[in-house]
Amino acid sequence: MALTRDFKETVKARAERDPAFRAALLTEAIEQLIAGEVDVGKAVLRDYINATIGFAKLAKATGTPPKSLMRMLGPKGNPRASNLLAMIGKLQLMSGLRLAVAVGRKKRAA
Repeated sequence: MALTRDFKETVKARAERDPAFRAALLTEAIEQLIAGEVDVGKAVLRDYINATIGFAKLAKATGTPPKSLMRMLGPKGNPRASNLLAMIGKLQLMSGLRLAVAVGRKKRAA
């Protein structure tokens, strides 16, 4: 299901005024990727980029054309790990965030 323009504008407006929301979007994207929910992770990462720096600035930082970045994060995109990790690394630098992986255990069902 495609997102409506109103939804995208709402996310962008919130991201512009709320640093915690921006951080939560990027964190959620990475958590979804790590959890194996690649399609969800790519979609959230794409929303984060659109709502914050945009693909043109990310393209300049990574040296990858904007259309290639958009395709990688599209529904049929299949980015190489090196491209995805380079993208995430640049997003961390540009956002001033530092993401880290933590070990945790799943709660067992009662």
